[in-house]
Amino acid sequence: MQRREFSQLLNTLLKPETINDFCPNGLQVEGKNKIHTIVTGVTASQALIDAAIEKNADAILVHHGYFWKGESQPITGMKKRRVAALLANNINLFAYHLPLDIHPEMGNNAQLAKLLDIQIEAGLEPVNNSVAMKGRLKVPLSGQEFADKIHQVLNRKPLTSLVRKDKIETIALCTGGGQGYIDLAAEQGIDAYLTGEASEQTIHSSREQNIDFFAAGHHATERYGIKALGEYLADKHSFDVTFIDIDNPV
Repeated sequence: MQRREFSQLLNTLLKPETINDFCPNGLQVEGKNKIHTIVTGVTASQALIDAAIEKNADAILVHHGYFWKGESQPITGMKKRRVAALLANNINLFAYHLPLDIHPEMGNNAQLAKLLDIQIEAGLEPVNNSVAMKGRLKVPLSGQEFADKIHQVLNRKPLTSLVRKDKIETIALCTGGGQGYIDLAAEQGIDAYLTGEASEQTIHSSREQNIDFFAAGHHATERYGIKALGEYLADKHSFDVTFIDIDNPV
């Protein structure tokens, strides 16, 4: 598929124009014009680029790309080495941040909810394209039972603040660095909140507002959207796609 056609396919699917983001979504670094072999991963790290070079990939497709608002603009040091490797090997870099978080089927939230048997019912925020979602467990669980399930499914023991005595029925979630949404979940009387990271104040919010909290890792909670997107491209459009998990304990 030609690069322009591939870009249009992704933009039609993920609709980046419908949400304000902290980075450009879509093609970030231009490479060869024809795309067939794709490497997918969470972050466009040097390790992922090196793996894509080994596979002679035409494109890399990630959740965390480059050119974030507020970052240093000069292309020097680590950024220079990454971009230079892409250009030297004529590899396209495509990145989709919030559009991949919120996609109702292949999004990070949707995929994590599916893995953990959470039925998503609505957005947590009172806006279109809410980044955080809310719903309920298909089978109510105690906080410890749910923590054990996260550990088993994600192979990552979550950081927890378990404060409720009753079983969890309602739950809100936002993959990645979404710990700030815990207060909105508590305001809505939700039993538990699940995200990737925790801040110092998050635990106090959990304790003082009687809402169970689970932080299962930024990387670990955001592996599944980009993986699902790659599987869709392979299944529906016959691309040669390889998901490479460059592990990150955060």
